[in-house]
Amino acid sequence: MVPMTTRSTQEPSLTAVTIGNFDGVHLGHASLVRACREHAGSSGRVVALAFDPHPFSTLAPGKCPPRLTSFDERADRLRSLGVDQVIQLHPTPELLGLNPQEFIDRVVMPLRPTALVEGDDFHFGRARSGNTRVLAELGLSRGFGVMVCPAVEVGLDGQWLVRASSTVARWLISHGRVADAARVLGRPFSVRGQVTRGDQRGRSIGYRTANISTDQVLPADGVYAGRLDHDGRSYPAAISVGTRPTFNGATSRVEAHAMNPDGTPATLPDAYDWLAVVTFDRWVRDDLRFDGVESLRGQIDRDARRCLNLLASLTTTG
Repeated sequence: MVPMTTRSTQEPSLTAVTIGNFDGVHLGHASLVRACREHAGSSGRVVALAFDPHPFSTLAPGKCPPRLTSFDERADRLRSLGVDQVIQLHPTPELLGLNPQEFIDRVVMPLRPTALVEGDDFHFGRARSGNTRVLAELGLSRGFGVMVCPAVEVGLDGQWLVRASSTVARWLISHGRVADAARVLGRPFSVRGQVTRGDQRGRSIGYRTANISTDQVLPADGVYAGRLDHDGRSYPAAISVGTRPTFNGATSRVEAHAMNPDGTPATLPDAYDWLAVVTFDRWVRDDLRFDGVESLRGQIDRDARRCLNLLASLTTTG
């Protein structure tokens, strides 16, 4: 962490502010929050100003990236890291049209910050015209310090070293590399959403699934070992992401077959519209087309057993 400007930490009330999208709340975001808390101390305040939805939803809707997390989940995770207050910034044309000085004066200064903490690639204001140098200049004239945190680098499978970022996490997830995505996020990737009515084919072949409706980014089509959480309980799960090619499906779905540890089907609500969280721990296989229901049933049985074994090994190895 490199201090660009300083301010006495003897003041009675310290407020550290950090600004960003914070989608995914990955290891880089955690580093910013830690630096904020170090400045504010136990008696000070840490505030996160979080854009949601992504500014591209206003500036370039066709380029808006899919969510890694809902805003509520994002806020919960930021608070769990040590943020006292999460303020949602709606990316209106008016807000995005503010120049760097206007943005600081209108959005940040009412919080009475004693420090702003950002990454070395931070940009703000109209057309991303502000950077950490501009922020430091504004801090000198307005009485707040600026701390710039270096990028957090993460080692992936195959000894690749990457910068922890939401963009990297999305790429890894969309390519099915959920174990590597977990290294960037600091936890396994999960989606949450309502369980909706599907084709109900799983019931007929003995493998009932929960169909999850979500606006979060989905892993690449395939089968994954993971978990389904509902109402305070967590179940091992074989999770399918795909178009159901055996039945000529057209759109990708998330379908989770939740199990007890012995492999028997978990008891879940018969009704629909209940909330579930599905976590993806490991990729198992590609999405395949089968000759018929019997071939599919046999493969699902093998998938379920393999998922249980994978999850058991992850628990054993910690």
